[in-house]
Amino acid sequence: MNNAREARQIITTTTVGTLLGIWAHPDDEAYLMAGLMAATIAAGQRVVVATATKGEAGTGDPGRWPPELLAAEREAETRASMAAVGVTDHRWLGHRDGSLHLVPPQRGIEQVASLIDEVRPDTIVTFGPDGMTGHTDHRTVSGWVTSAWTAMGRPSRLWYATLTPDFHREWGALNEEMGLWFEGSTPPSDPADELAYALGLDGDLLDRKFAALTAHRSQTGDLIAAVGPQRYRTWWSTEFFVDAGRKRDRRDHQ
Repeated sequence: MNNAREARQIITTTTVGTLLGIWAHPDDEAYLMAGLMAATIAAGQRVVVATATKGEAGTGDPGRWPPELLAAEREAETRASMAAVGVTDHRWLGHRDGSLHLVPPQRGIEQVASLIDEVRPDTIVTFGPDGMTGHTDHRTVSGWVTSAWTAMGRPSRLWYATLTPDFHREWGALNEEMGLWFEGSTPPSDPADELAYALGLDGDLLDRKFAALTAHRSQTGDLIAAVGPQRYRTWWSTEFFVDAGRKRDRRDHQ
């Protein structure tokens, strides 16, 4: 049997165990693992989330939202979003939005390694090397996490958030219309039979994810209004994860 298919059959939200998400900005985790967080907590497991910045540059209107004001707003939004999925352990890594590539790499790697050593997660989730949207901050966080995890001897599962060809076929036009991908970037696309885990959401889990996303109102409010709440819910109703170790090992042997 294909190893990825075995993994999907074996891994459940119970066997995910202690879950650690490491991200660049507030709302990254809501889009890419809110359902997984809620399901993991419902299964009685621990969830910890770390965010590298407060997203203080995330506005097209800096006159209305200067960095200090937006940082405070997004901090409050993050508290509400975490509460929506039951997360009570959230950490800020203390970096400036848009400048993670300027942080000495060893500093970021050491922060992540310290977090892994403290939390001792069974599963870590972050961006793949593509950074999902291609954002430099996203790609930098992926590098920190992957380097720390590798240097520590791969002490846990490491999953990269990803998308599938079917997702791109269904939502590609909307993704382009909404400018989801940074110019020059290539979004991830992993075949379904190569995923470590995929979580389709409905009912209470989808309600919780939608609440987590709407809590980030400074970022999601206009988008939800533009596409409509039901379409928006469906758009992000499945979460996809690929095993970083297997993906890297395959690439190294090509």
